[in-house]
Amino acid sequence: MLKTRFCELFGIEYPIVCAGMGGVALASLAAAVSEAGGLGTIALAGFSAKGIHDQIAAARKITAKPIVVNVLIPFLRPGTFEALASEPISAVTLFWGDPAEHIPACKSLGLKVIWQCGSADEALAAKRAGADAIIAQGFEAGGHVRGVVTTFALVPEVRDAIGDLPMLAAGGITDGRGLAAALALGADGAVFGTRFAASDESDAHPAYKQALLSAHASDTLHTKLYDVGWPDAAHRVIRTSLVEAWERAGRPAKISTSGEKFCLSSPLQTRLLPIPLFSSAHLSAPVDYVATQIAGQCLSGLSCIV
Repeated sequence: MLKTRFCELFGIEYPIVCAGMGGVALASLAAAVSEAGGLGTIALAGFSAKGIHDQIAAARKITAKPIVVNVLIPFLRPGTFEALASEPISAVTLFWGDPAEHIPACKSLGLKVIWQCGSADEALAAKRAGADAIIAQGFEAGGHVRGVVTTFALVPEVRDAIGDLPMLAAGGITDGRGLAAALALGADGAVFGTRFAASDESDAHPAYKQALLSAHASDTLHTKLYDVGWPDAAHRVIRTSLVEAWERAGRPAKISTSGEKFCLSSPLQTRLLPIPLFSSAHLSAPVDYVATQIAGQCLSGLSCIV
């Protein structure tokens, strides 16, 4: 059995972690990954204290094994860390902020912190702030991407910067070969996103899962086009008809978002909501027939995050 320092730190069997994917990596997926011997992550960006408790409680009905949660700093709500401190989790993964400000806040409440970053400088800053582990996210990553360096160039650079602090590689890793490559370059494990997003336990819409399964790496692009709801945030998405229309228009800097389509924006809601074009919202699993019928339309207007 493959054991690394990260496995020992969190008491898991395999150095495999599910990425925190908003609207996708929720209780069912996190629990399934942890129950199988990896480390599941519940994506809790924007959740209320009750929502946080309900998701973790749902996961705990499935597994007693270690689980972590993911919080995006730009969507941090007052009281989130305090709410997490009373829950049965192993750590909180933080992303897209200042480690010197947020890591000590978590540590003071007794929370372990995994800091996700896109550069060696940020990784070193997180280590100095007290991070228990680092995720080095490369440019190939799906969803929101912090850095500009490719995964397998970034991993050894981060390792040199942080010494023997446990570290995970993230970005473009989908199988055992990718995990082996990450370990050879100095990582203690790997974060898998897209691979788990397409799984049965994922809360992604079936049409979204099929889009992931049908796409090739060459069908993706790194862009700030879909920044409605998160200004100036770049992420990797699947090319859609909306992207092609934007390219034909000469890639204008500003685009009208007056047109709206409808989808289930997240598990925070149980009804159909208007979502503007160029939103970074995921297409989540439907709760009724109408949501299923409109799924194909939504995929063309929202960010098909990979």
